Amino acid sequence: MKVIVTAAPLAGHLNPLLAIGRILAEMGHEVVGYAPSVLRRNVEANGLRFHPYPPEVDVDISDIRRFFPEGRTLTPGFPARRKAWERIFVERMDAEYRGLQDLLREFPAEIILAESMTFATLPLLMGPRAGRPAIVHVGAVFLQLSRDDQAPMFSGLAPASTGEWFDPIDRFIDGVLTAHGRPPLPMPFYDAMIRLPDLFLQVGVPGLEFPRSALPPSLHYIGANPPAPGLYPVPDWAGDLDDGRKAVLVTQGTVANSDLERLIGPTLRALAGEPDLVVVATTGGRPVEALGPLPGNARVAQFLPYDWLMPKLDLLVTNGGYGAVTQALSLGVPLVQAGTTEDKREVAARIAWSGVGVALGTNEPTISQIRAAVRQVLDTPSFSARAGAMAREFEAHGLRRTIVPLLEGLTRQARPHPTEDRLSAL
Repeated sequence: MKVIVTAAPLAGHLNPLLAIGRILAEMGHEVVGYAPSVLRRNVEANGLRFHPYPPEVDVDISDIRRFFPEGRTLTPGFPARRKAWERIFVERMDAEYRGLQDLLREFPAEIILAESMTFATLPLLMGPRAGRPAIVHVGAVFLQLSRDDQAPMFSGLAPASTGEWFDPIDRFIDGVLTAHGRPPLPMPFYDAMIRLPDLFLQVGVPGLEFPRSALPPSLHYIGANPPAPGLYPVPDWAGDLDDGRKAVLVTQGTVANSDLERLIGPTLRALAGEPDLVVVATTGGRPVEALGPLPGNARVAQFLPYDWLMPKLDLLVTNGGYGAVTQALSLGVPLVQAGTTEDKREVAARIAWSGVGVALGTNEPTISQIRAAVRQVLDTPSFSARAGAMAREFEAHGLRRTIVPLLEGLTRQARPHPTEDRLSAL
C-alpha cells in the first residue's frame, strides 16, 4: 500500500499517526509523512519519508503564545477556546488541502491517514468517491462525537442543546468547500470528521469514554500509540528509577508548557519531602534552568524516551494531554490531573469518571493539593486496580492487532461516497 499520514501541526497530534505509519512501514508499505518542517525529525525517526507543508503554512506553532498572541488578551472560556481553534487549526485548511493535492500527484496514495483535527481531507470527502484514496481519520484526542446528553464539545459545561458555539468554524469550512466546488457540510464539523471518512480510528478504549447509545459502524478503537523508539537518549541518572522508590512523572506536554510553574514546579516542591518517591519531570523543550534549584529527589530533562520511561512509572502527574494519558493507562499507570486548557477539561472528566485517578479541576493547583492527590492515588489500591483493568482493555484493542486488517480491508473494496449513501441514514 501507498499511505500518506498527516495531522494538525503539533507533535502531540502527529506522533500517534506516525506510530501507525511506523507499523505499516515495518510491514513493507510505502508511507509518507505530510507535516511541517519543524517535525521532520519525528517523521524520519519513525522510518517514514517526509513531505513538507506548503510554504505559507510550513511554520512552527509549538509556541502557541507566540503563534496566537491575541489569545493572551481573550477572557478565558469557551469563546476564547473557539477562537484558538479557528486560528491554530481551521484557517490552515485551504493551504494544507492544496499541498495535499500536490503530494497526491507525486505520490498516488491508496490511503490517507489524517488526524481528526486537520481539515485538509474535507474537500476530498465532500467530492466524488471515484478517483480519490480511501480516507481514514484518527482521533488522537478524546472522542469528539456529539453525546446523547448534548453536552457542548470541549466545554466541560453542563449538558445543553445548542450547537451555536461552533457555528463560525462551520461557516469558515463551508466557505473553503464552496471555493473548491463542494457542497457545505451536512452536520457540525466535529461530527463530520468522524462520520464522513471511510474509516475512523479512535485512540483509547471504550472504558475511557462516556457511554453513547450508538456509534458509527466505521468507528473502531485502537488502544494506545506506542512512543517512537530512539527519539531521545536514556539519561545518565536512569539507574535512580530502579532503586526501590516509587517513580512519579510530571509533565505539561508540548503545548501548555509556557509556564512551568503551573504544574511542574509545584509538583517538584510538593513531593520534595517524600523519601519513598523519585520525581521525574519533562519540560517539553523548555529550559530546565527555568525551574530553578531542584529538590534532591527530582530528575529533570527537556525530553525523555517514553518507551523506556513509561513502564517504570507508578504514577503520572499531568495537565491532561490525551497521548500521555492513554500511554500511561495502557501500562496500568494511575493519574493525577490538573489542567483546564485545550481539551483538558474533557480528559479530566474521563479520568474521574473511569476511576483511574484524581482530577483536581484547576489549571494552577497548590502544593498541598498536589501532595494530597499524589498520596491519595498511591495509597488507595482502587486507583491502581482500575488502571490495571484499563491496561487489559488497551491490550485487547492493541494497535498492531487492529490497524492492519482494517486498512487492508479498505484497499480490497470500493466504498460508496458517504455523502450519497451513509449520510442518508444519519
